[in-house]
Amino acid sequence: MRLFRQVTADNKYHGEITGCPRGSAETSCPVYSASAAPRHPVGGGVGRESRDYYDLLGVSREATTREIRRAFKKLALTMHPDKNPGDHTAHEKFLQVNRAYEVLKDEDLRKKYDKYGEKGLDEQQGGRYESWSFYRYDFGIYDDDLEIITLDSGDFEAAVNSGEIWFINFYFPRCSHCHQLAPTWREFAKEMDGVIRIGAVNCGDNNHLCRRKGINSYPSLYIYRAGQKPEKFNGERSKDNLVRFSMQFITTTVMQLWQGNVFSEIENAFMSGLGWLITFCSDTGDCLEPRTRQKLAGMLDGLVKVGWMDCTTQEQLCASFQVTSGATALFPPGSSLDQQDSVLWLNTLDSKEIYSQVINHLPDLELLTSDSFQRKLARHRWLVSFTFGDRGTASNEYKKLQAFLRNDHIQVGRVDCIADSELCQSLYIHKPCVAVFKGLGIHDFEIHHGKDVLYNIVGFARDSVRAHVTTLRPDNFPSDRKEPWLVDFFAPWCPPCRALLPELRKASIQLAGQMKFGTLDCTIHHNLCSMYNIQAYPTTVIFNGSSVHEYEGQHSADGILEFIQDLVNPSVVVLDPASFAERVKGRAEGQIWAVDFYAPWCGPCQALMPEWRRMARMLSGQILVGSVDCQRFQTFCQSQGVRAYPEVRLYPSNARQPDRFMSYNGWHRDAHSLRTWALSSLPRASVDLTPESFQSLVLSGQDHWVVDFYAPWCGPCQHFAPEFEVLARIVKGEIRAGKVDCQAHYQTCQSAGITAYPTVRFYPYLGRRRYEHSGEPINSRDANVIADTIRQRLQLLLPQLHSKPKDEL
Repeated sequence: MRLFRQVTADNKYHGEITGCPRGSAETSCPVYSASAAPRHPVGGGVGRESRDYYDLLGVSREATTREIRRAFKKLALTMHPDKNPGDHTAHEKFLQVNRAYEVLKDEDLRKKYDKYGEKGLDEQQGGRYESWSFYRYDFGIYDDDLEIITLDSGDFEAAVNSGEIWFINFYFPRCSHCHQLAPTWREFAKEMDGVIRIGAVNCGDNNHLCRRKGINSYPSLYIYRAGQKPEKFNGERSKDNLVRFSMQFITTTVMQLWQGNVFSEIENAFMSGLGWLITFCSDTGDCLEPRTRQKLAGMLDGLVKVGWMDCTTQEQLCASFQVTSGATALFPPGSSLDQQDSVLWLNTLDSKEIYSQVINHLPDLELLTSDSFQRKLARHRWLVSFTFGDRGTASNEYKKLQAFLRNDHIQVGRVDCIADSELCQSLYIHKPCVAVFKGLGIHDFEIHHGKDVLYNIVGFARDSVRAHVTTLRPDNFPSDRKEPWLVDFFAPWCPPCRALLPELRKASIQLAGQMKFGTLDCTIHHNLCSMYNIQAYPTTVIFNGSSVHEYEGQHSADGILEFIQDLVNPSVVVLDPASFAERVKGRAEGQIWAVDFYAPWCGPCQALMPEWRRMARMLSGQILVGSVDCQRFQTFCQSQGVRAYPEVRLYPSNARQPDRFMSYNGWHRDAHSLRTWALSSLPRASVDLTPESFQSLVLSGQDHWVVDFYAPWCGPCQHFAPEFEVLARIVKGEIRAGKVDCQAHYQTCQSAGITAYPTVRFYPYLGRRRYEHSGEPINSRDANVIADTIRQRLQLLLPQLHSKPKDEL
């Protein structure tokens, strides 16, 4: 049985902000390999040559936000008009560079640019810039500090939920206190490097993230631990205070060893696969200080236990370890106390050097070979590192993965693709990577395409084992499509592709059992991608039997779920010339239609489509919503006077004038703006109340009333007005709806206790005397929520109404 009924294959999403001139034919979604973005006319066909944004900044398409920021800063310091007073073209040149930065630093804008080129963007973005001194002194404070990890909206959650401890500095570029803290924060980061993660979030670039996290002053310093509430640092911002504060969160125990516990503790650790790092303290020689021991306990947590022995009181015990003066030794996992030749004596007191030596001497990840691979991965979840020859220093850090993933029941191993080339080739693995095998055999796995850093890999592993996303190859590609499949065609070098992958995992969990999810790497499987005419990355396609639907919505789990929901129950009516004449031109009295005239090749049309669908769902039962494909019905659209795409029209309820329409000329083409515009065409369902009618009808009348107290100059009031009309129509016949203009009738609003606009009050009628003379406040601004609240309230008041004596009713 098919999950969806078939929808026309031409259904693609439409666009946002700028218009496409009718008749353009260029492809708006090119496949990028290393080529430039398309040069599109902007703003309805006004030609303008422009360089590719990545070329302007001198960065690759794979560039991280940090790399983009650093590249822009370098250009800003040389190209800024303040530095080029004699160059009359400097302003225009810098505007182009600034616009490129403003777009590429923003995840959503970057996706639109990669997909549609400039014509998918707001033409006004990048029109302003800062002074040269701002870029020199205030911009990207920590971009050049290797010990400080600059986090953005895209990787913040993965970082703080990785299991490592993070101390994060939320700062603002113009904040003087933030600049005063910067040298101290750098020294602190060097001191704590490897012990905990030190991060920084630029709240100028990540305003929404900082607001979500409740940041209301700068700098704000917070400790993050997975699964626990963040803790704020409120002390004096000195390096020692910061170290003391952060060290209290390293809760790993440093054990004092003595004759009564040493042998049992060491043997128990060995049996658990852990080693021991022991510092022997004596009157002579070197002994690690308590703070250094605690640091190492945090750095090596889950790999090696850290302890110390007082050789002044445990002289014989220390002698049994052949220790006669202060020293530090590593007892590797798997060794035993009688194997003295396996002990590593360390000749340094520096925590970083000790950490490096310990990691180097820990056992490597379990080696999986073609003989053991299938058997080991048949029923257990594994994170596997595939390597080719020289593995570099990163492989040492991978040794920590087992400790991080132990509680998730994910085993960690490695495959040498030089020694087992046939195994790697059979999985289409041709370069070093990390993959999660989900315990369902060797063909159900997902390859990691994020940052090659520990916290990112840990987050990927935890998400992947819970999700239902499979890496596809020719041998498991769902060509027969017996079941519904969502297939994401992508390229690993494409930043929007990498950003979409975690959203696919979230959506796959929501749709488990209803739809299968897979990803296909088009840099490896060129022929398969060409077979399906993939012309842009990422391209997400839903295969459902013989019907194929390309997803062009927001790159988010919610966007995907909305799109699939719309396939099941379409909210937008697909119109052709015949159905347009019958349903729109021949609409019944009182019916209203909103129609989008679009072309599938038009970037802004594609960007508008998810908002159009969302708006249609929001208007369900109030306004009918349709769309016309003007590429398919070009002559018809010409006959309707459509001259640019997208053309959004509203055909009002007066059926005696079937050709009359209003065009949408608003700048914002999001669902809420479009909905507000459409609702403004509906006939009034509420009534305007004067002081006299408010007294006679609301306070002294015999109906239930809901009243909107507003002021004409109030922006939120104007935004709420169409929503209140929706409410009036929802409750029509049960409750009357009225509006009071508090600018014209100030005394009425003052006597009602109105102190802010808009204010919604409910006035129930329960007999001769009002239940509540001043009304009951309603705090929501959503029509459905207000209607439900009022109805629930009436249900509670109903017994009182029935208990009134007849002469009071």
